Amino acid sequence: MRAGPGRRGGRRWLRLLAWSGLGFLTLPMLVALPVSLTPKRYLSMPEGEISLRHYANLFGNEAWLASIWQSAVIAVAAATIATGLGTLCAIGLWRMSSKASELVRGFLLLPLIIPPIISAMAFYRAWVRFGLLDSYAGMIIAHAILAAPVVLITVSASLANFDLRLEQASRSLGASAGTTLWRVVLPSIRPGVLGGAVFAFILSWDEIVVALFIAKFRISTLPRRMWDGIRENTDPTVAAAAVVLIVVTLAALALSSVLARRVRPAAAPEAA
Repeated sequence: MRAGPGRRGGRRWLRLLAWSGLGFLTLPMLVALPVSLTPKRYLSMPEGEISLRHYANLFGNEAWLASIWQSAVIAVAAATIATGLGTLCAIGLWRMSSKASELVRGFLLLPLIIPPIISAMAFYRAWVRFGLLDSYAGMIIAHAILAAPVVLITVSASLANFDLRLEQASRSLGASAGTTLWRVVLPSIRPGVLGGAVFAFILSWDEIVVALFIAKFRISTLPRRMWDGIRENTDPTVAAAAVVLIVVTLAALALSSVLARRVRPAAAPEAA
């Protein structure tokens, strides 16, 4: 049955509205690109001339390179921990499948609901007591706690489409619970796990509020150094750093899409 002219027109307007909303949200980020190419020493749009001097300063300055390295290390470690915790929690709640599990799920999703400033203050008070302020361990644990709910959501979405007959067949053939989990369940939900890992990495890579509270001298992530650079001066190197943040984020999203397409066809034969 073909859609009528009115329905097709409505879809066109819906697409136009969706793309307009996407452009409204993303286009302001692109301002960082021309500003990073200005030849001047202050934040401004280039006028007839562009320069890569600020990128040279970004990648030639030890302080900026240290911040990029620290952000990468913290994001990878936090994403790894969050992926493990979020995946295990999602599988556990999926197996329970009761009202109690829904209450637990709501509790685990609180880091996404609570305002970041409240979470940052809570981390600060707790990390003072445990001696984790301005440390790799403190940043990694905090970011892992914030990112685990994202993994929980993506893995739970994959588990919602999981065929329970595959697990039952595995168990009926003599496989243990651990073997079934490793050889049947995890391959089937791999796209959700990979997607959660990527989003956890992005969340840690871009996070600034918690970093302002629990990191200062020894640890200074890239967003934190950008914040300090904006407060102390108007060096366009901050714009170059913003472009690096955006590029890495988009690369991570593209990698997630590619991996998801590759693992979907491979998961079914292994599960079968």
